[in-house]
Amino acid sequence: MSDEKNTLAIQLFSELLAADQSVRNRLTRVLPKGMEISHFSVLNSLAWHGSERSPAQLAETFNVTRGAMTNTLNKLEWAGYIHVRPDWDDARRKMVGISPAGRLAHVNAVSAITPMINQVVEKLGEEQARAALPILREIRRQLD
Repeated sequence: MSDEKNTLAIQLFSELLAADQSVRNRLTRVLPKGMEISHFSVLNSLAWHGSERSPAQLAETFNVTRGAMTNTLNKLEWAGYIHVRPDWDDARRKMVGISPAGRLAHVNAVSAITPMINQVVEKLGEEQARAALPILREIRRQLD
């Protein structure tokens, strides 16, 4: 790879990392007290899918270890935001579903972050935001 391409790749990943850090910092400040980004992400996924998922499926979705996902799920279960039950088809597995309290927590979190997200999209412009989505999705797909 040429020096120019190396520089481009480094600049691209530097911007992605800086954007990730900025998003995480801003989200941490606006999420409801006690809610971590990982908690919101799992609740958002469960609410979006509308069905139960296994801890392994969730770990794969978020590209984290099963141990890390178990830790997050334990915290969410303790808070009453999820229900964990045995898989009726395979007793070795568990299934995770969002509880009514989890749905409310998700709605509150979305309400808390929406102004911040809308502000970024407004400053960027809808056209640029829409144009960025396929590029970011493709970068994510290539990294997976």
